[in-house]
This record gives sequence, structure tokens and C-alpha cells, in this order.
Amino acid sequence: MSTAPTSTTPTKAVDYFAIFGLPRKLWIEMNELEQKFLQLSWKLHPDNFVNATETERELSLKRSSELNDAYRTLRDPVGRVEYLLGIEGARKEGEHKQLAPPELLEEVFELNESLDELREAKASGNDLAALKSRLEFAEKGFQEKLGEVDTQLRAAADEWDAALQGDSATRKKIMARLNDLLNRRSYIRNLVTNVEKELL
Repeated sequence: MSTAPTSTTPTKAVDYFAIFGLPRKLWIEMNELEQKFLQLSWKLHPDNFVNATETERELSLKRSSELNDAYRTLRDPVGRVEYLLGIEGARKEGEHKQLAPPELLEEVFELNESLDELREAKASGNDLAALKSRLEFAEKGFQEKLGEVDTQLRAAADEWDAALQGDSATRKKIMARLNDLLNRRSYIRNLVTNVEKELL
């Protein structure tokens, strides 16, 4: 019985932008990305490795998997920002993630109270209509805030692309802003998800 060889050398992290021959920009032409993905997918297709060695087939499967991950990540604007910050060493997820943004504190407090009331009403079989209506209204407000954060994220992404050849201090400042916006987005997204769950 033969076992596949295991490598003891650490694998270098794959740069998803490099896989597609792209600069580390946050604006990507989607048609171009898709065309490159299809071309590379075909090159790595198992049919092209029918007569290859087992090692070559394994390598093509590995590359194909990396290609799929890269395409999935770069196709999503938010995932692309998270990935870029990760490979630039600037992603600090969770540092202040659980803290509500100061300007949202009051709304978050009210939302949590409403969620508690809804849970109690569900448990005791009380009327839920008014509570659900209040939560739906709150959810709508947080959805709008999510839209605002996404707009700010796009603006910061444009700044990043414009500063790609700029000095490192400017780039670090933009990365810190992108990171803060991602954490804020994650926090608001979690609030919306919690409300959606309770409204089911």
C-alpha cells in the first residue's frame, strides 16, 4: 500500500492577484477576471493530465483548487478587501469588533432590548405583531447603515488604487481605514443577521 508523499517544507502563501496576473488593486474588471479564470481552468482541467504522472495530476488539482479559491475571493468586493488586507499584513479582525461603533450605541441598545422582548413574548405566547414591526423597522435602518458602510468602503478602495504606487505611510493610513470599515461592516451585518433569525 503506497501513501502519498507528505511535504515537510512550509508552503508559501498563494497570492490570488498574482494567479490572475493582476496588480493588488481593489477595482477589478469582472469580465477580464472571468476570462482569465476560464482560460486557466481549461489549462488545469483533468482531461489535460490523463497521461501525466501522479505528481503532476496532484499538482494540477492543487492549482485548480487555488484557482477556484482565488476566483471566489476576488469576485466578491468585500472578500477582495479582506484578502488584500490579509496579504498586506494589515487585517486586524476582531480587535474592536464586538464594540458597537459609538454613534450606534443607543440604537444597538434599543435593538437588543427589542430582541429580548420578542424572545420573552415568543416564550410566553404573547402577541408578536407590534414587536416584529418594531424590529423590522430597526432592521431596515441597519440595512441602510450597511449600504452607507459599503459606499465608504468603495471610496476607500478607490483611494487605495490611486495610492498603489504612493508612499507607504499613505497606504498604511488607507489600509487602517479599510480595516475599520470592514470591522464596522461585520458588526452591523451580525446585527442584521441576529434580527433576521429572530423574525423567522
